[in-house]
Amino acid sequence: MDKRKRELIIGQLDSKLAAFKPAAAIIRPERGWVNAIRTSLNMPLNALGIKLNTTPQGVKNLELREQSGSITLNALKEVAECLDMKLVYALVPKDESLGKMIEQRAYEMAKKIVMRTSASMRLEDQENTKERLSKSIIEKAEDIKDELPKYLWL
Repeated sequence: MDKRKRELIIGQLDSKLAAFKPAAAIIRPERGWVNAIRTSLNMPLNALGIKLNTTPQGVKNLELREQSGSITLNALKEVAECLDMKLVYALVPKDESLGKMIEQRAYEMAKKIVMRTSASMRLEDQENTKERLSKSIIEKAEDIKDELPKYLWL
């Protein structure tokens, strides 16, 4: 994939994910969303069980699976539909964006590469200045960002 196309795809995806950024700060209720919504609606286990075609114990087990993190997306989607709701799902970068994540990773990788080369040069008594090393790291990071090699994520 060429550089411009990749940048366009990353930019479009960053735009979509930006809408979810505020949601990333929301803390899941201790007992999970299903339990929080069901109890706030004053809906008994058996009422949700009827909608899900399961027993009250089945609903309780579903709530426990959500609480422990072992529930499936399909199960959550089914519950959402029964509650006349919609499941919203996304992966949100911890930093500002995918672009920023790529920049940081490229910089880290470039620093390792340049410093490894610098160590070899130092042994040969050809050490570079700090300014030259800094410039080399930035240049190498730009090359890595442009190339976006698969080894960047290893």
